[in-house]
Amino acid sequence: MINRSLVRALVTSAVLAGAGALLAGCNGEDMSLANNAKANQPVPPKLIADMTAKDMDLQSPILVRLFKQEAELEIWKQDRSGRFALLKTYPICRWSGDLGPKVREGDRQAPEGFYAISPAQMNPQSAYYLSFNTGYPNAFDKALGRTGSQLMVHGDCSSRGCYAMTDEQIAEIYSLGRESFFGGQKSFQLQAYPFKMTPANMAKHRNNPNMPFWKMIKEGNDHFEVTKQEPKVEFCEKKYVFDAVKAPNATRDPVFDASAKCPAYVIPEEVADAVREKQATDLAETARLIAKGTPVARTNTGIDGGMHRVFAARVPDGSTGLSEAGDGSLSLMARAPGTIPSHVNPPKAPTPSENLLAGAPEQPKLAAAPAPTPAAAPTRVANAAPTAQNDGFFSNLARKVGIGGAADATASTPPSKPKVEAKQTAPRPEAAAPKTTAPKHDSKQAAARPPLRSSVSDTPASAKDNQVAGSAPIVPPNSFDSRFGAVK
Repeated sequence: MINRSLVRALVTSAVLAGAGALLAGCNGEDMSLANNAKANQPVPPKLIADMTAKDMDLQSPILVRLFKQEAELEIWKQDRSGRFALLKTYPICRWSGDLGPKVREGDRQAPEGFYAISPAQMNPQSAYYLSFNTGYPNAFDKALGRTGSQLMVHGDCSSRGCYAMTDEQIAEIYSLGRESFFGGQKSFQLQAYPFKMTPANMAKHRNNPNMPFWKMIKEGNDHFEVTKQEPKVEFCEKKYVFDAVKAPNATRDPVFDASAKCPAYVIPEEVADAVREKQATDLAETARLIAKGTPVARTNTGIDGGMHRVFAARVPDGSTGLSEAGDGSLSLMARAPGTIPSHVNPPKAPTPSENLLAGAPEQPKLAAAPAPTPAAAPTRVANAAPTAQNDGFFSNLARKVGIGGAADATASTPPSKPKVEAKQTAPRPEAAAPKTTAPKHDSKQAAARPPLRSSVSDTPASAKDNQVAGSAPIVPPNSFDSRFGAVK
């Protein structure tokens, strides 16, 4: 007979619809987490209505995309056609470091690249309200000797190498991830980028030393853009490989090792053709913008990270730091989406002298919005970092759906200033510069997994491929090491 406390747990966890049989078999430790009020907040009715309007199911798979420069987090969700569509865009309250990948522990860099988030990485007991671990370092990062730990997406609007949202935002994002797991998704993909991978941004940042890495992860972005399917991610020869499958005459699937030579593989022909067409169009537009005189982004000014303008406008002397306005839709919000804590530490604006050195106009500070009454800081339900005793619910769920791994520890502490510049990674072979004839428009969308095309070349790219066509030679940015001492 089910006891009264178990019945109460099942009722309060009604948002876990369809999971009653699973919860009935959980032990006491699991039920204590199932009763966690923060982790079991329901998906808001308005968001459910948006799903209905977009032909999505509550428990269908999700995919997350992050953009530092625009300070935006996107939630994509699979609709009933099997394709992913944008469900909602969230402004990021705070991210730290510079544009570029994380390289080592203590550099304050927020990760860039492709990561898989399993149930074991969900942290209902976070000291930063709720969080999930990004999974950094992945196999690619490890193959390059990169270090770092506890890199999270979490609440509290405070970052030291993390992507920080407001508590209200992370509760909503967490609930979407939770529902996708109960719908059967074994892990959801996190794609983290320095900026939206548009020709305008590629032209603007053409001299950045991270460009070879960015061109490599842009290929994964392009696979997603043309298929609207989660790209399959593999690693070999210290590079990313997307949507690789076995050759038609192969008897087994290719085995990938991030540090080893790439095995023989192919990419579905229709996907490869659509990606190639998009890349040709993007390269042509990038070259046109460079020829037109698109200015190069200023070098690193020592600013630590960014904040979306919708938050910066509501903080006294707030600055967006390294973040810039996106398409403007989020900037029109009547109020900030969630509580901005009193201890928030916005990025500093560049000083006039820094701007003169960089050859850029001074960035104006954003005046704080007049007079919304400061909201009280939300009550913390749990402040302790998760322990082996606390990770049972999602870890057991992970084991039930065939996923291993222990929950990561909670996220970062409020920021201090230093960071270090990111290393240049090994370049990926790139397509040749576009011909003078105008390429076809990239409106073509590829089907999910069609017939196959022969494998990509394993030949390393030449040094010239490390730059966008028309750019000047790479000039290393100023190193943070010369201005700040080391931090954790």
